[in-house]
Amino acid sequence: MAQSALAFDANAGVKSKMTVYDGTEVGYTAYERLFYVTNVEDSTYQFLNVYVPDGATQQTPIFLRTYVGGYMASPAAQPQAGDAERIITDGTSAGGAMSALMGATGNNPEYAELLKAMGAADERDDVFASVCYCPIIDLEHADMAYEWLYGQTDSRQSLDDAHMQMTKELAALFPVYVNSLNLKKPDGTPLTADNYLDYLKSEIIRSAQIAKNAGADIPDSIGFSFTSEAGGMFAAPINGGMRPQMQGEKRPMMQGGQPPMGMRPMRGGMGRKQVGEYITDLDMQKYLNYVVSTQALKSVPAFDSQIEGVNNASGENEEFGNETGGSVNFTDYTAQKNNAILTDAIRQNVRLMNPMSFIGDGKTTIAPHWYIRHGARDRDTAFPVPLNFATKLQNAGKDVNFLLAWNRPHSGDYALDELFEWMNKITK
Repeated sequence: MAQSALAFDANAGVKSKMTVYDGTEVGYTAYERLFYVTNVEDSTYQFLNVYVPDGATQQTPIFLRTYVGGYMASPAAQPQAGDAERIITDGTSAGGAMSALMGATGNNPEYAELLKAMGAADERDDVFASVCYCPIIDLEHADMAYEWLYGQTDSRQSLDDAHMQMTKELAALFPVYVNSLNLKKPDGTPLTADNYLDYLKSEIIRSAQIAKNAGADIPDSIGFSFTSEAGGMFAAPINGGMRPQMQGEKRPMMQGGQPPMGMRPMRGGMGRKQVGEYITDLDMQKYLNYVVSTQALKSVPAFDSQIEGVNNASGENEEFGNETGGSVNFTDYTAQKNNAILTDAIRQNVRLMNPMSFIGDGKTTIAPHWYIRHGARDRDTAFPVPLNFATKLQNAGKDVNFLLAWNRPHSGDYALDELFEWMNKITK
C-alpha cells in the first residue's frame, strides 16, 4: 500500500516555462507537492517538487537541491531565474551537510528502521554525485577544530578567563582527533597534527593563486609572499616545490580553453620560466586575523554552545533537541560543563548526522563524485572540517573536486558555469 501511494504519476504534470539568467526561455513540466513518505508529520515540509525540462530523457541527470539552512526546517522550492541512476544532490551550509549525508550514507542499514517508521519507499537511496557548499558537518568535532584554528587570533585573546580556558581545552583535543582519522595527503604521506597546518596553508595558497591567475588582486598585507617569476607549466609553486594536482581537480581555464595569463608557458617549451607573480608562502597568523576581521567569530564553544548561565543554545543544539523541542548538548565536552551525560539516543543521532561516520565502513554505497566548496574566509565552521571530509573521500578512492574558494564568505551556488561544466563532465 505504501509503495503504491508513493508511486510517481507521470501524467500529473503541469506544463510551464521560465526565463533564465541569460534570457533563454526554458520549458518544463512541473510535478509539485509530491509526498515522499506515507506517515506525514508536517505537510508544510515533507514533500518535494520535480521539474522536468523539455527534451529530457531517461538518461538526463537529476539535480536534487536542498534548501536547508541553519539546521531549520525548509520547504521544497520552485526553479529559479531527470537518468534516475545519476542523481546529483546540492546544498549550502546545513543544506550542504544534507547533500553530504545523502552522498555518504547510501543504502546504509543504520537508517532502515527510521525510514520504515516514516513510511518511506523500500528502495535504494544512493546517489551519483554530491555538491556540497560550506557543509556544516562533523559536529561532534567542530568545536575543537574551530578553537585549534582560531584560538590564537587577536579576537580570542580578549576573551574572559573562563572562555579562554575553554578555547585552550578544545584546541588541545583536535590533534588527537586528526591523528585518529589516519588521513593521507595526495602524495600518499600521512596527514597528521604535525603537518596539518602546512597542508591547510597549501590549500589556501592554491586558492589564492587560482584567483590571482584569473586577475584577482591579492594583497601581501594579509600574509602572502610573492615572487615575480617561476618555472614549470600550468601549476603554481608552493614553498619552492610543485603542488601535486588533487584528485578530480581541474586547472583554471579562460575562454577558448587557454590557461590564465601567468600560467601559460613562454615560447621555448616547459623548461622556460614564466612571467607573473607567484605565491611562495603565507603567514597563517596574519591570514586568520584577516578572516576574523571580516566577520566576528562564534562563541566558545561555537556549535555545542549551550552552557547553563554562560552561553545560549545554537542551531545545532536545537537540531539534536528532545521530543518536547528543548535544546540539548551533543558533545561530551560541553555536556560535562553542564554536569550532564549524553544518552545513547543522542550519541546515535549525532553519528547518523555525520557523513564522516560512514566513509569506508564497508556497509555504505558512497557517491563516486564530489564537488566540495568552502569559502577561504568562511568562518562558520573551521577549514579543517571540509578539508578532512574531502581528504577522507579522496583516500577512499572517490573523485573529489575540492577548493577553499578564494575570498568567499559563508555562501553557496557560486561559479555555476564551473559547477555545470563539472556536472556535464561526470555524466558523460
